[in-house]
Amino acid sequence: MTKHYYSIGEVSNLLDVKPHVLRYWETEIPAIRPKKSGHKRRYNIAQIETLKKIKDMLYNQRYTIEGARQKLKQDKLLLQEARTEAVAKQKLQVSAAMPAIATDLMELRTKLQELKQQCKKLTGN
Repeated sequence: MTKHYYSIGEVSNLLDVKPHVLRYWETEIPAIRPKKSGHKRRYNIAQIETLKKIKDMLYNQRYTIEGARQKLKQDKLLLQEARTEAVAKQKLQVSAAMPAIATDLMELRTKLQELKQQCKKLTGN
C-alpha cells in the first residue's frame, strides 16, 4: 500500500536533493506548496511528480527557476485547455444524441399509452 503523504526527508532521499533545496523550490514555485503540520511538511504524490519535473528542468534541461516556473504554468494552462476541449466535445456528442433520444422517448410514450388503453379494455374500465 502506498502512502498518501511523504516527509521532506523521504522526498529528499527519493529525488536525491537536499531538504533545503526542496524548501527553496517551494518558495520560488507556487505549484509545490506541501501541507504543513506544525513545522513538518507533507508532500503528496502529485507534488512529488512536480518536484521530479522541476529537478529535471533545472538539472538536465538547464532551465532557470523562473523558466521552470513559467514552463509549469504553461503546462498547467495547456492541460486545462485540453480538459475544456474534451468537455466541450462530450457536450456536442450528447447534444447530437438528444434528438434521437427524444424520438425514442416519444415512441415509448405512445406505446405506453396504447398499453394503457388495452389494459383498460381488458379490465372494463
